[in-house]
Amino acid sequence: MQMKTTLTIAGSDSSGGAGIQADIKTMTMNGVFAMSVITALTAQNTTGVRAIQESTPEFLKQQLDAVFEDIFPDAVKIGMVASSELICVIADKLSYHKAQNVVVDPVMVATSGSALMKTDAIQTLIDELLPVSALVTPNIPEAEILSGLKIESDNDMIAAAKKIGDAYHCSVLLKGGHSINDANDLLYAKGELIWFKGKRIDNPNTHGTGCTLSSAIAANLAMGYDLAESIHRAKEYLSGALSALLNLGKGSGPLDHMYRI
Repeated sequence: MQMKTTLTIAGSDSSGGAGIQADIKTMTMNGVFAMSVITALTAQNTTGVRAIQESTPEFLKQQLDAVFEDIFPDAVKIGMVASSELICVIADKLSYHKAQNVVVDPVMVATSGSALMKTDAIQTLIDELLPVSALVTPNIPEAEILSGLKIESDNDMIAAAKKIGDAYHCSVLLKGGHSINDANDLLYAKGELIWFKGKRIDNPNTHGTGCTLSSAIAANLAMGYDLAESIHRAKEYLSGALSALLNLGKGSGPLDHMYRI
């Protein structure tokens, strides 16, 4: 059987816990061949982001064409893209190559609190990227930005997920880990609501959790699982990586992506 393939389009994290590095580890551990297109280099560690150097639009275009023209990905995960111009290149190329199973993790702020996206880029992400995606995976703060609604309860989560999904015709996995509930996530897909009950794991080291979850979902979609099953499997993997209680770095440290080995 041919190995399934997954592409991550995201920023590099020099400390290895988030971004491209987390995505490749996660995809590998979830049974697919991982490829990457780098949107930006970051100088960062567990305590924060020091500097960001973006790819040029032309170089990003070349990376995308190189991947799609040779090893067509069965699923695509999009993470940190800091500028409007780069988002437009990605949306254009995904449409042109008819990319499948596109999962967008709208990374606007790092776990450490550093802003990763310029404000005009957020509108471009909404206008250009969400319509070509199969799933968007915002956390509570990101969903508030995308929906324009304040989220303080489960009912607010439902309202926000519906607003985003109906407006941009994509499925929405709204992650409830930001203190609203016990890490319960809400999927709104094709007009249906599904809650994924989570168990809050007492681990302050959460650097890269969003990258990891979205990459695991993409990997499972590539493997042929449906959306709900892909999310279920991805959450199990993420719980395991958190439960391993890896403790590296002086800030919010990375997960143990390799806990299954």
